[in-house]
Amino acid sequence: MLQLKNVHKFYGEGRQRTEILHNINLDLNEGEFVAIVGYSGSGKTTLVKLLAGLIAPDQGEVLFKGQRVQGPSHERGMVFQNYSLLPWLSVAKNIDLGVIQVYPQWNKRQREEHVMRYIDMVNLGPAAHKHPAELSGGMRQRVAVARALAMNPEVLLMDEPLSALDALTRAKLQEEILKIWNEDRRTALLITNDVDEGILMADRIIPLNLGPQATLGPAFKVDIERPRIKTKLNQLPEYKRLRNDIIEYLLDTGAESKRNQQLAQERLLPDARPVLPRSGFSLAFR
Repeated sequence: MLQLKNVHKFYGEGRQRTEILHNINLDLNEGEFVAIVGYSGSGKTTLVKLLAGLIAPDQGEVLFKGQRVQGPSHERGMVFQNYSLLPWLSVAKNIDLGVIQVYPQWNKRQREEHVMRYIDMVNLGPAAHKHPAELSGGMRQRVAVARALAMNPEVLLMDEPLSALDALTRAKLQEEILKIWNEDRRTALLITNDVDEGILMADRIIPLNLGPQATLGPAFKVDIERPRIKTKLNQLPEYKRLRNDIIEYLLDTGAESKRNQQLAQERLLPDARPVLPRSGFSLAFR
């Protein structure tokens, strides 16, 4: 359904040019739910922006159904981390803005019925005519999810959509997203730094190793029967084993990456030996 093939991505110019992602290869199969987990700053958002067509790779290619991705498309719906709602529009109008782009031939009544279906789907019916400033963070994120789904994407891309929420709201939205996904099993990719969230929601979990020059690690298959009940996962030995394996991998690769960065920095920096000046009152470095 969606592929990254030999993708490299750089930021900066000249001597400041840095490779963020290095030789990334990823296949998302139709109907699959994949989670990408990793440290903050490892390049997870850059990866999902490439899949959405918001940025282009410097090397390699992004393919959707075998065709090269040239830019953003409603076929690949995106849920951002920061809601991205227009403050002067109501909940319904924010969602309708996307629906107009996808279904320009529909009349007002058709669009309103379609919009209300997705507002009800995320349990925001009473807030349909409220503005974003009148909503809590969790409610705003529900609007963002409803907007993406109302555009009827074939692939749903989510960039840490729940990371800014409190634990109870986050758990509730996890359940709602899974319930919505379960209805038609559209292809989904979740970016997260929460291993537990990945195990709860995904079919496969793929670590993104700490950058720069971040690479994808081995895929961990989640062989836990759905529906998964968050409060019962802790009791399952397969959950404990999988969670430990993923965390151990992330810790090991993170430590190795930091050692490599320190070695590279030591080679680049001049010798910094403390020298006692003649006054004897302070330390200087050369």
